Amino acid sequence: MSAYKEISPAELQALQAGPLQLVDVRNDDEVARGVISDSVHIQLNSLPMRWNELKDEIPIVFYCHSGVRSAHACAYMAEQGFDQLYNLQGGILAWGKAGLPLISKN
Repeated sequence: MSAYKEISPAELQALQAGPLQLVDVRNDDEVARGVISDSVHIQLNSLPMRWNELKDEIPIVFYCHSGVRSAHACAYMAEQGFDQLYNLQGGILAWGKAGLPLISKN
């Protein structure tokens, strides 16, 4: 069994109604093109130094461009003992294809 769950953009949208930590693990130049509302940016290579900023008791959804780097983030966080982990399947590409909004990160 996987240590995290793959979720669709629609499932993420439903989760956003409750307490949630949404983490964008993309690079700065990718983030500049737009983010999902209420997300925090922790670049994947910074996660080993910053994972302790996240709370284990609140579900965490990671996303990236296509879902590969965010899957690595989920696996890493599972190794740290976190268990409410979700990966946005297809990443921000799938979010956009589903017609869901992006905001610009100022």
